[in-house]
Amino acid sequence: MRILLIEDHERFAGFVKESLAKEGFTVDVVNTGAAGQDAVSSVKYDAVVLDLGLPDVDGLDLLKSWRDKGDETPVLILSARDGTEAKVLGLNSGGDDYLLKPFDMEELVARIRALLRRPGEVLGLVITAGNVSFDTTAREVLVNGKAVS
Repeated sequence: MRILLIEDHERFAGFVKESLAKEGFTVDVVNTGAAGQDAVSSVKYDAVVLDLGLPDVDGLDLLKSWRDKGDETPVLILSARDGTEAKVLGLNSGGDDYLLKPFDMEELVARIRALLRRPGEVLGLVITAGNVSFDTTAREVLVNGKAVS
């Protein structure tokens, strides 16, 4: 399984990469949102582990842009932003899971494996009938491609 880790703290990223590699994952590491965007645009990843505090962009903005483009790759958010409000915002912005730093590596591995066990159609399902579609993630109804309130 190929994982993209977007984390700007080089030493921490190296530790996570090494730990995930020991668990059998292939891990690509980038340290900016721009590099993460380039990587996602050129490689099909099984999952992304995303830090929110990146030097060039807020990780949530990056995540929202992927979801707006229809990218359904599972994303596990790693963040020091704690509190229920931050977690809810991350999940409602398209994150599939949220793990607060610091964390136990065993938990990170277990959460990644849980994300990868989910069938693809569960993540970001859009149901279409004729000219009406319902996006189960965004909870949005479209008729002829236009949102219905």
